[in-house]
Amino acid sequence: MHPQPPRRTTHAYGTPRNLLVYDRWGRFGRPVVLLHGLRYDRTMWWPLAAELGDGVSAVAVDLPGHGQSAARDDCGAGDLAHDLAMLVNSLDLRRAPILIAHAESARLAETFAERYVTHRVITVGCGDPESLDDVPELYRQFAVPRQNPDLLDGYREWLAEPLPRSTHLGAEHFPHLRDPAGFAALLLTMR
Repeated sequence: MHPQPPRRTTHAYGTPRNLLVYDRWGRFGRPVVLLHGLRYDRTMWWPLAAELGDGVSAVAVDLPGHGQSAARDDCGAGDLAHDLAMLVNSLDLRRAPILIAHAESARLAETFAERYVTHRVITVGCGDPESLDDVPELYRQFAVPRQNPDLLDGYREWLAEPLPRSTHLGAEHFPHLRDPAGFAALLLTMR
């Protein structure tokens, strides 16, 4: 019996000035790019990505200044969409990705979709955070925002306008954490 490679692997893309750290699950199938909202990081997607299985290639990216990605003075959606496109291209995924955006990252997902081939944009949690009572205890750790007021300075552009309205799934703030298996099953019907 041969040892199996880890299901989730962590990688970095870019230079020290525009470094993006990301986790990846799977290497084949429809690419699914997971974008967290402001003050969160890529770990918020771990329960969902683990449920997606081998039929997709899931990529959860830390936005600049979040998690392990380098901070930037200006995080304009256009520049980040370009960096995200270069990252996706470097993965040699060969199919247009589904972008799943949490809260404010809907702006980045929509900008990406305007400029690059995209299979679908899905947004979740585009409202005020609700009580986490419906999120299983095991997953609540992934729904806690980091408190760093300086972080939002680079995202002024994102906060100045209302969020775009793309395909919105779930009335709850964290549908992917409330029921990761159910949310994954729904996504798999969209590929």
